[in-house]
Amino acid sequence: MSIFASVPQAPADPILGLVGRFKACTAEKKVNLSVGAYRTAEGKPWILPSVAEAEKMVISDTKLDKEYQPIDGKAEYKRPVQELIFDADVIDSGCLATVQALSGTGSLQCIAQFLKFMGVTKVWGPNPTWGNHPKIFQRALLEYDMYPYWHQESRGLDFEGMIAGMQKMNEGDCILLHSVAHNPTGVDPTPEQWQTIVQVCKERRLIPLLDNAYQGYASGDLAKDGYAQKLFTHSGLEFFIAQSFAKNFGLYGERIGYIHVKCASKDAADAVLSQMKIIVRQAYSSPPQHGAAIVNKILTTPALKEMWLKELTFMSSRISDMRTALRGAIEAKGTPGTWNHVTDQIGMFTFTGLTKDQVVRMVEEFHIYMTADGRISMAGLNPGNVDYVAESIDKAVRGL
Repeated sequence: MSIFASVPQAPADPILGLVGRFKACTAEKKVNLSVGAYRTAEGKPWILPSVAEAEKMVISDTKLDKEYQPIDGKAEYKRPVQELIFDADVIDSGCLATVQALSGTGSLQCIAQFLKFMGVTKVWGPNPTWGNHPKIFQRALLEYDMYPYWHQESRGLDFEGMIAGMQKMNEGDCILLHSVAHNPTGVDPTPEQWQTIVQVCKERRLIPLLDNAYQGYASGDLAKDGYAQKLFTHSGLEFFIAQSFAKNFGLYGERIGYIHVKCASKDAADAVLSQMKIIVRQAYSSPPQHGAAIVNKILTTPALKEMWLKELTFMSSRISDMRTALRGAIEAKGTPGTWNHVTDQIGMFTFTGLTKDQVVRMVEEFHIYMTADGRISMAGLNPGNVDYVAESIDKAVRGL
């Protein structure tokens, strides 16, 4: 008998499992709206031209080697990525503890372990949120609970419910917030609502953790997408940011991201960094170099940075165009319900509002692969499939 006989078969990851089903599907018409990755108008993966050019420069740079990086990443790589979020005076103050990590998921995992080390016992996340969020914090042996976020009737933000939920949180609890382009709903607070959220965090003495997965990718404007982070920075609060470069640089497979901890002083930041390095050392010793070198080359080469900023605008505009096309196609069919939420939402995902039964039909009958909560990746839409998706939604809603 195997020593592993008592190990049960784990269920497939709900999103990656859908990808596998899509690839195995033999239907003539099939659409993958499950995975959160940019696709071209032809439905193909896209290496950003700025990334391709930077990679050539990195590979040909004779000064680079394949030695271990420092535990927290190269010091000279930190300021350019900090500047995407923070003003120069904040960076110069030394109050930031910055650590290169394994994209967004790895950043969150290290932060979760650090929260546990700090003595934090509970993390609150929005309902709904990215499916991996609860598991990350629970793996760190933190209690995880949810505050209201999605309002089904309006297909928008339940702001009153959110604030009421925050008022119930205890001092020292951590609140997880999506800094822009909330996943899965695509619904963000307004600037005025963000101001209230920051104020309640101060009043309740909460520890904010901002998951920054889509800055620049959501609207094409780094500053606009960085509003919440800037607001927290100037609030006087100490907080965490998990910064991912998967989406906005298209570096999904390179696993490149950063942790930023905004501290009250340089002494506090130095202490935080020293402890964060221990977590990294025990987890994976040191971060990968290649993706970090590509990002640094783009951010420190003016021509490449200008190219990258234009590519952000291009990607966000294509997704916005698909929102307009999908809404128009659905409304043209007179599909029951309101569909303004398709264009009101922002970022990679749309929370369609389809029921679980309707989603089952979309997947099983129409071969349109989407998550069970009705979330679709707008990047999977293109001029060649948007009408078919709208037609299928219409049939699912009408029960035809």
